Amino acid sequence: MKLNNKNIEFDFEGYLKNIDEWNESIAIQIAEKENILMNKERWNIVYLMRSFYLQYRISPTTRMLVRATADKYGREKGNSIYLVKLFPEGIIKQASKIAGIPKPSKCL
Repeated sequence: MKLNNKNIEFDFEGYLKNIDEWNESIAIQIAEKENILMNKERWNIVYLMRSFYLQYRISPTTRMLVRATADKYGREKGNSIYLVKLFPEGIIKQASKIAGIPKPSKCL
């Protein structure tokens, strides 16, 4: 993918190879490929995923993400039903990809 005349590299599954190249423009392009229209709720989760990864150096599991979402945004959003509505093709798979962090090791 080219962005501002710079080649951005992805692996064969569409995950960003260098997390430091991530920005919102790249996230929007990845989201479009995933048929996701970014909105405030999705951005909240994407930034939460990045923050988690940068702090712990691992991609969160669904359980970890649900807990982190509940802690930050409340119980009504901290559940897998809410998150599946935002990322219908796989909470962790799509959110990680859009957030520019590596594919979780337990993600199929």
